[in-house]
Amino acid sequence: MAQRSITLVINILKDSLVKVNSLNTFVFRSFFKPASSAGTEEASSAKRSRQESPQSNGKIGEPEKKIQRKSEEADNRNAKQNVQTNGKNKDTKKASPKASKTSPKNKNTSSPFKKQINDIKKEIKQEKETVDSKLNITSSPFKKQISDAEKDISNEKENEKSDSKHVEVKSEPKSSKDDDASKQNSSKDDNANVKKLSVEANQCGAEYNPASARYHPIKDAYWKAKQSTPYLALARTFEMIEDTKGRYKMVEILANFLSSVLLLNPDDLLSCIYLSINQLAPAYEGVELGVAETTLMKVIAVSTGRELKFIKTQTQEIGDLGIVAERSRVSQRMMFTPKPLTVQTVYQKLRTIAKSSGKAKSPIIHDLFVASRYSEARYIIRSLIGKMRIGIAEKSLFQALATALVSSRGYDENYKKKKQSEADIKKDIEDITFLLKTAYCQCPNFDKIVSTLLTHGIDDLLKYCTMEPGVPLKPMLAHPTRGVSEVMDRLKGNITCEWKYDGERAQIHGDKNGTVNIYSRNQENNTTKYPDIINRIDHFKKDTVQSYIVDSEVVAWDIEQKQILPFQVLSTRKRKNVDVEEIKVQVCVYAFDLLYLNGEALTSKNFEDRRQLLRDNFNEVEGEFQFATSCDTNDPDDIQGFLENSIKGNCEGLMIKSLDNDATYEIAKRSHKWLKLKKDYLTGVGDSLDLVVIGGYIGKGKRTGVYGGFLLACYDDENEEYQSICKIGTGLNDEDLSTHAKFFKEHTIPAPKSYYRYDATLAPDTWFEAVQVWEVKCADLSLSPVHKAAIGIIDPEKGISLRFPRFIRIRDDKSTEDATGAQQVAYMYRNQDQVKNQKTNAAEFDDDFY
Repeated sequence: MAQRSITLVINILKDSLVKVNSLNTFVFRSFFKPASSAGTEEASSAKRSRQESPQSNGKIGEPEKKIQRKSEEADNRNAKQNVQTNGKNKDTKKASPKASKTSPKNKNTSSPFKKQINDIKKEIKQEKETVDSKLNITSSPFKKQISDAEKDISNEKENEKSDSKHVEVKSEPKSSKDDDASKQNSSKDDNANVKKLSVEANQCGAEYNPASARYHPIKDAYWKAKQSTPYLALARTFEMIEDTKGRYKMVEILANFLSSVLLLNPDDLLSCIYLSINQLAPAYEGVELGVAETTLMKVIAVSTGRELKFIKTQTQEIGDLGIVAERSRVSQRMMFTPKPLTVQTVYQKLRTIAKSSGKAKSPIIHDLFVASRYSEARYIIRSLIGKMRIGIAEKSLFQALATALVSSRGYDENYKKKKQSEADIKKDIEDITFLLKTAYCQCPNFDKIVSTLLTHGIDDLLKYCTMEPGVPLKPMLAHPTRGVSEVMDRLKGNITCEWKYDGERAQIHGDKNGTVNIYSRNQENNTTKYPDIINRIDHFKKDTVQSYIVDSEVVAWDIEQKQILPFQVLSTRKRKNVDVEEIKVQVCVYAFDLLYLNGEALTSKNFEDRRQLLRDNFNEVEGEFQFATSCDTNDPDDIQGFLENSIKGNCEGLMIKSLDNDATYEIAKRSHKWLKLKKDYLTGVGDSLDLVVIGGYIGKGKRTGVYGGFLLACYDDENEEYQSICKIGTGLNDEDLSTHAKFFKEHTIPAPKSYYRYDATLAPDTWFEAVQVWEVKCADLSLSPVHKAAIGIIDPEKGISLRFPRFIRIRDDKSTEDATGAQQVAYMYRNQDQVKNQKTNAAEFDDDFY
């Protein structure tokens, strides 16, 4: 309704202005035309043009009629003078130019119509002022609304044309040059709109640059102290990080922004951290947004007035709904600009969306999207999808936060900082990074960590961020070995061997209130997956136990045969909200470590003491809760025999652990105090590998319609990148291929991520998001000129690849960052007999930490 009213006002205004302008045009054409030497034909032509002027609309008022009569008389006199002039002699002709030069001046000064012209001008001015006052357009706010309305109407028409062009182009052949040009129209229009807003962008923070070489956390921030941190500043930070390939530069950019937050409004630090790693709460709380991509497309279409079909087409072409949302939002002009978003607002809105269900999510998403500006729309949509695409993981976050904490120290009232040597700064950053990692490993809760940092400082972080039931730890991991002889070489002291169960890692937490939770190796809350374990916990827990954290393995159990079943059987069990009465696959808990007991953390104790406390405080119940079968021995023959027994007992092999005094529980670390020896390790490669799928090759022949092969990568946690290691097509049956094709259809991307490292000759037909881990076996590992796994560790220019890789299974229990690391790949390569016999660098690799 408001749109129609404004349009009506504009039409009335245009009609009035047309009348006024036509009168102006007629007066000046009539009386200010210079004297002409043309003949009668030219004069009559000018007369006709004045009479038929379209601006007059065929209507001539009384003042115009008077002026027209005077003009006709003047034209007749000019015509007579022209005829007389043509009959004069040559001398007169030579003098005529001089006369013509002075004639305008004489005409203007002696014109009898000069007073009438001035009177008419005054009448025109008075009429225009009267129209303005009647339409009330002299006030600047109303003028601005009309101007904005005109722009909106124009933009809507252009968008409709652009949308229709795009929809038509999609259905026509791609070979036509005209179609290709038509496809680019919308992008050009969007880019043009972006350029038009550049001036506005400079004023509202869209040119904020945390990537500046000499960034000052206070002067370079466009918001003020105690002012809520603008979400646009965080979005600009993400934008800079996304355009950067080097990890150290990415860390620096994020650190610059966080240092500004620490100095100007530290209360916003927690929201900034969660938004940076695309989380809303600790992982074990299981807070998920649960927004479908189709829902977001509908919201974008409704909010911007574009067709849903066009949004879908653009998303397929660009491959990123976030960018489509940003372009659609920038192209949209609004009469009333919403209040700028802050990081707190966005974070709280996202949490509200996560807690809402069904259709209740859409209005909140709409309000959030409409209030976004520039790149804000891109990252809001990506947050809702769950794919930020900027390559910032927790490890980078720790380094950035540590850098920000160091760089924000020592500023005085004049924004000057106390000088510190680069060596001291580097050491401080390393120390604080280590403290942050350690605190997070034993208390993976940013709410508590940030609160402690702001309240007590970094020095007391470990004092307040302690282990407690209900907060899962990152588990200790083992290094692989290829045989008993290698075990004896690496572990010189007292050792114990335990059966390695083919199940799922389970960390069982119980507090003094009786609450029991079960967490997976990647901190996922599996409590609702194992209600049968929860119901039986009191059967094997002694009365003296009030609180505890038990590290264990859950395996499928055959009640009749009283034996362990393969992992494939366990994987058929429902993952969430399991009803006890509907359980078909029974499980047994095999406990092997105790990390916490009655308010005391035990991780600093050696393994022998922890194991004894486990056995003293819990009871075994066959088929429900049992201690890991173990054998304490240093005899290689005993170890070999125990390995064979484990294989007969349907286990994978052995876990061999040190019983020395320094055998502490090393949280989130792959330690040489724990070694694993699988039955598959005895020949060929010493371990299976857990690799990330990053691309697919279109199948041919029997595999037409699915992916015939896949590109796999290991994860280099040092550079936070996925490095290609092999192409795989073996071990996949028709059912596997169909399952993989369906799964990865929802995770395709138009181009490789900036943190994918590969050779151009290996580029797959389709790129995937790094979302799934596969367990893979191979014949051996070799140096490769094209694959990039562990490049620079063994050889400065070559990576490592797998020979004859074959697919084993999907590792749903592992995140992509838990995949086999570059250091592990290098270790496995060096541990091969054919490599051992060669002269290589014998330096040990650093232990994996987080």
